[in-house]
Amino acid sequence: MARAHELTVARRPTRQIRVGSVPVGGGAPVSVQSMTTTKTADVEGTLSQIYALAAAGADIVRCTCNEEAAAEGLARIIPRSPVPVIADVHFHHEMALAALEAGVQGLRLNPGNLRKPEEIKQVAAEAKDRGVPIRIGVNAGSLHPDLYTRFGGATPEALVESARMELATFAEVGFDDVKISVKASSVPLMIAAYRLASETFDYPLHLGVTEAGPPPGGLIKGTAGIATLLAEGIGDTIRYSLTADPVEEARAGRQLLEALGLRERKGLDLIACPSCGRAEIDVIDVAARAQKALEDRNLPIQVAVMGCVVNGPGEAREADLGIAAGRRRGHLFIRGKIVRVVPEADMVDELVAEAERLVAEGVDARLAAADAGAEAEAAADRADLLAAKGADANASEVTVARIRRKFGDDTDEAVAPTQA
Repeated sequence: MARAHELTVARRPTRQIRVGSVPVGGGAPVSVQSMTTTKTADVEGTLSQIYALAAAGADIVRCTCNEEAAAEGLARIIPRSPVPVIADVHFHHEMALAALEAGVQGLRLNPGNLRKPEEIKQVAAEAKDRGVPIRIGVNAGSLHPDLYTRFGGATPEALVESARMELATFAEVGFDDVKISVKASSVPLMIAAYRLASETFDYPLHLGVTEAGPPPGGLIKGTAGIATLLAEGIGDTIRYSLTADPVEEARAGRQLLEALGLRERKGLDLIACPSCGRAEIDVIDVAARAQKALEDRNLPIQVAVMGCVVNGPGEAREADLGIAAGRRRGHLFIRGKIVRVVPEADMVDELVAEAERLVAEGVDARLAAADAGAEAEAAADRADLLAAKGADANASEVTVARIRRKFGDDTDEAVAPTQA
């Protein structure tokens, strides 16, 4: 139902890999990843979190593999997981080999923490035999000391060089089933590193601002870095790294891709005006109640909550469904067309009920079911509110007329006050 618009910037062409059933790169949809916070040995607890992440929008989930019990847990988790599982490995190549034996669909190796070439080649050779891709997960906080010295710190060039060195080691055993990340907790460094990586490699890139911290700051930093690069056509899979329930990571990633038009809408997108002196309701309260009522229903529509009927339906005409307040009543509208006028006290309930009918029956059917007198009632409410509060709105049209005369438009065509 949602009418997502494609991001106009062309995506950077990359080779494609597959993480289980999920294609990454090569024009595939940008995928969302998150990581479990449970002990991987806790099979039921980890599976519960994986299912919650998948429901929130994660396409791929990463689990730590740091001990034998974790590898055994993976062997029991993978056959029951709803999405592909990647094993996160640091320091011990034996854990990577055990994870491959457990059946993981991908590995993440940090070249700053797994440094012996022979061990890296052993893992790459085994991954090649099993058809399992590896993410070269470079992190500004764990670069090899030699690279710090050579480049004078964790620079974009140092991060990209770390990935290049790992690729060279993989090449010795003929392995190139790879995606790359060059993460940093500094947003400017992260952006610069990924831009350089996109110029250097044709492998798919996994985007993220590492150690972004708790929301809201962590969400802001993650969005600043990830969205900037996606808008430039860079990036094939993403993860928000938040100090929070990982479900928030998956939800944020999905919402970001939907907001950019890079993925089809699967869940609710609630928009609301910031409120102003014309607002006839407590917009914050109504929006919060509507969000709570609608979110769990997982309806793939955009819903608008607007504070007044003067401009609300017009400003939110692109929304699938919305409601605007005026004269103690709510104007319920679909794609900008008023379909019903309801008592103010029933606004949220009516909005939820109409949302469910809209998803079940479709836009055309719900427009056809509009109350016959709804438009006339709405027009009367708008006229009354314009008379009472719309002096500024009416006066602005006089200013518009003066501007037009300055540009040589001498017509006396009347300019109507703002209408919904």
